[in-house]
Amino acid sequence: MTDCDARTPYTNLPPNAFWRSAVAGRDMETLGSIHQAKFAIDRSMKIAMAGSCFAQQICRHLRARGFTVLDREPAPPGLTPEEAAQYGFGLYSARYGNIYTARQLRQLAEEAFADLVPGDAIWRKDDRFYDALRPTVEPNGLASALAVRQARRFHLRQVREVIATAEIFVFTLGLNETWMHTQSGTVYPTAPGVVCGDYNPAKYQFKNLTATEIHDDLLAFFTLARQHNPNLKMVLTVSPQRPIATATGQHVLTAAAYSKAVLRAGAGQLESEHADVDYFPSFEMVTNPLAGNRYFNPNLRTVTDAGVAVAMDAFFASYAGGAQEVPPPASAAEAPDTHEETVCDEELVEAFAP
Repeated sequence: MTDCDARTPYTNLPPNAFWRSAVAGRDMETLGSIHQAKFAIDRSMKIAMAGSCFAQQICRHLRARGFTVLDREPAPPGLTPEEAAQYGFGLYSARYGNIYTARQLRQLAEEAFADLVPGDAIWRKDDRFYDALRPTVEPNGLASALAVRQARRFHLRQVREVIATAEIFVFTLGLNETWMHTQSGTVYPTAPGVVCGDYNPAKYQFKNLTATEIHDDLLAFFTLARQHNPNLKMVLTVSPQRPIATATGQHVLTAAAYSKAVLRAGAGQLESEHADVDYFPSFEMVTNPLAGNRYFNPNLRTVTDAGVAVAMDAFFASYAGGAQEVPPPASAAEAPDTHEETVCDEELVEAFAP
């Protein structure tokens, strides 16, 4: 008997456990079985969506295939789809804008359910007032701080409804770098001064979340959400889209690798601990060696429509058995449009690039 014939922990593992049989020599079309879902998702289930810019694309694909994505803050009549998106309507299940970090998600739930009062939550630009926790949903700001507070109270009521009624909560982690109000610990989706407000290093500090902090923030959110919705299940993904800039002092390529590693680790740890939390590998589908850079736009940062489609085909195959039971539309005019401009606060940072 040779060493290779001896019984080992690897002797009876399936082919997908080995790089040679699962990856080397294969092509992207064979990676559809990369994920085995913990639970099924069907079109009748109420799905809540939140996360980074990439989550908007997931949301569009879910709606295009007839899944029930909650929308507690729909656009008022009379707005075009482009105008609605500009004001944060229809992007997610509530008008919270992009939630890039697990800390933002936790903070939102604690504000909605646990009476958290964020610090320094209203910023100014000229004579207009902005909600610092979702600064782009009112592109021109509001007339007063009171108007911002009233709008936020309404928004938080809708957030409570989303969390309390959803059956599946899908969250896409996009960043671990964030900016924090030093005195209160409040974090923001954009750095002060990018959209509105003024950067003061005595008042704000840079925060680079670790894998442990990401895990703990996700756990705190899930625990609080389950207190108000005991049957809630959660699907976590990591955005394949690369960060546009870093404030770490490192090269942006190094910072990007670290960011995706800690996001993946934090999400993976939570998934391993809870039967009702699953991780879907959209990041791996787009960035794996078989894909090369084919699913990135020429900027090598944003994901192409084809890359999103590959990830979403695998998503539907895993969670919904392909979701092919609804026939395609009879004509192109009836087909849902998933090619829309993504609203991404982070891209505003590019204006400061040399």
